[in-house]
This record gives sequence, C-alpha cells and structure tokens, in this order.
Amino acid sequence: MARYTNSLPVPAATARLRDAIISSLQSCGLSMVYENGDYLVAKEKPGQVSLAQLTTIEVLINPPTVATEAGCVNLVVKNEELPLSRNNHCEQVFSAVNRAIVALV
Repeated sequence: MARYTNSLPVPAATARLRDAIISSLQSCGLSMVYENGDYLVAKEKPGQVSLAQLTTIEVLINPPTVATEAGCVNLVVKNEELPLSRNNHCEQVFSAVNRAIVALV
C-alpha cells in the first residue's frame, strides 16, 4: 500500500482555510467523501486508473494551541497500489495535492 504524508504549518486555522482546502481538492479532480469540522476525506473519481490506484486523501486541520502560535495541516494520501517505482500514481496525486495546499498557506 502506497502512503505519503506531510505536515504543513499554517498561521491560523480558520473556516476560510477549510473552504480553500476543499476547493483545492475539488480542483485536483477529487470528490469530497466526508467533512467534519477539521477533518476532510476526498477520493479520486473511478474511471481513469485501476481500482488499486484510486487514492484517498485525508486532511486534518489542527488549530493553534496555547503552546504553539501556528496551526498545522496534516495530509495523508494513500491507495492500495504497491509503490514499485518512485514515480507511481499515488505519489503523483500527493505532489499535486501538496502543491495545491502549500499554495494556500
């Protein structure tokens, strides 16, 4: 199973950031499966790649705490594909989603 993760610091976790992340995921061709405040799940639409290559994207928005002044966005992109090569489908989707979210913060 291929799995790619990233943790991005953000100045403040706001509703506007959440909405911007949702629109970024949708602009990457992903459909929202689950939304709950600070946790988002999106999936690729079937038809372009095999079922094992369909990726699931999880985004967790951690608000700032007293100990830290900045919040954090945790990104997990995974699928059932074996990552036999460095440039696999899951890594390509991870790179696209990561660039889209980095552009927001």
